[in-house]
Amino acid sequence: MSQLPHGVELPPPGPPASPRLASSVLLWREGSGGRELFWVRRGPALRFSAGFYAFPGGKIDREDAHIPVRGESGGQAAAIVAAARELFEEAGVLVAHGAAGVPGDAREQARRALLDGQLDFATFLARHRLALDAAHFLPAGRWVTPVVSPLRFDARTFAVRFPAGETAVVWPGELSAGEWITTRGALARWAAGEALLHPPNLWPIRCLDRGEPEAVLDALWAPPQTEEGIPRRIEFQEGLFHFPLRTPTLPPATHTATVMLALERGLAVVDPGSPYPEEQAALERLLDEYAAEGLAPREIWITHAHRDHVGGVARLRARYGIPVRAHPDAAAQLPPGAGPVEPLADGEILGERWRVLHTPGHAHGHLAFRDERTGAVLAGDLVSTLSTIVVDPPEGDMAVYLASLERLRALAPRTLYPSHGAPAPDGVRTLEQYLAHRREREEKVRAALAAGGTLAEITARAYDDTPVGIHPIAQRSCLASLLKLEAEGRARRDGAGWRSA
Repeated sequence: MSQLPHGVELPPPGPPASPRLASSVLLWREGSGGRELFWVRRGPALRFSAGFYAFPGGKIDREDAHIPVRGESGGQAAAIVAAARELFEEAGVLVAHGAAGVPGDAREQARRALLDGQLDFATFLARHRLALDAAHFLPAGRWVTPVVSPLRFDARTFAVRFPAGETAVVWPGELSAGEWITTRGALARWAAGEALLHPPNLWPIRCLDRGEPEAVLDALWAPPQTEEGIPRRIEFQEGLFHFPLRTPTLPPATHTATVMLALERGLAVVDPGSPYPEEQAALERLLDEYAAEGLAPREIWITHAHRDHVGGVARLRARYGIPVRAHPDAAAQLPPGAGPVEPLADGEILGERWRVLHTPGHAHGHLAFRDERTGAVLAGDLVSTLSTIVVDPPEGDMAVYLASLERLRALAPRTLYPSHGAPAPDGVRTLEQYLAHRREREEKVRAALAAGGTLAEITARAYDDTPVGIHPIAQRSCLASLLKLEAEGRARRDGAGWRSA
């Protein structure tokens, strides 16, 4: 990420992924300390929302449409079946008429068989004469994943009061944890950045904190800043608003995240990157909505000056009359209209909580911003959760880039917010994976040097696990590795090519 190397052309991105039908369950009860919900933490290996907290749930299977539900039919019945099945598979909670008659050992055997694919839910229900009833599943909202996500869901949420006699237990696997927690406790952990939440989970928790589902049903079905189930308001942790915009960036990315940070006197807008008028208008509409809440935009912060990060700077500055702040090396590369730029220095504290980190290597004057309260880091293009980062000489410097990654890892960030891709809740683990990948790739480049060759030939050998169509882009990072090895005395130029030193 971010800029296409000179002379390289790629086909336009394909259409957004089609949403998969899914269900989730807001399982709740009245506890001694107040109203409680049961949430789970998604395991690190999952493709979607790894490390996030969520409600039990999953996609609707074709077979779910053939299981009867008292009081409901059609697609809604299938959604209830999926909700009941996923709740049993993920938390061991059986919500059905006759559930009390299923002994513990039979439940455990059935649950394991369902998870292993050795038993279908219809057979389990029939064997124990269980019946699903729509009265147990209160429809509590519908949510659709934004188009930016490579994996999307059209999910129905059901509020379910925890049945007497049941026990909720998560088995490690796709989920890493599960627990009962008060609504206030859940919101406190979200506010502290300890539990990341997507809008389909955050909004129901906020509603449940105000009253039982039946009492707040209208609110559950009317979340703010949502259109046709797709949320515009994405607040993974309190005061950090995430809004991906379509930009001319490198695939597989199609969008660059603009992040709005709540400060004492308004919002800092980080990387308004889209040059497209319709995307800029969408951002302005959202900012106006935040301003109506007392969070007017006050400053623009820039991570670096690549085109997919600064395409909307001039328009946003002109509309709101707010200052632009960037590292001096990046300020010199900003597009016309950005106006005078206030410099940012390494170590500076912004908004009484965000520390400026000078992290070059991918781009001149690249900055990251660390939240001193929660440990979260806006990482810009230091990392991506969609692919690796392109280090493109002469601006890109592999040795400097690796040093920036090492510096960030030493700060032990809790959550990384990259400009491309979903947040990474385990920041240290993500950085260690990035560093390990770079070490492995460097070793492949070194091995490819043994036979010598042109840059294209060495790239073909060192990136043999990469699609040939993106080798022109891979050549830029390969060159960065060669230049690093040359500076270390481990590679040398051989005419128009390279070989081991």
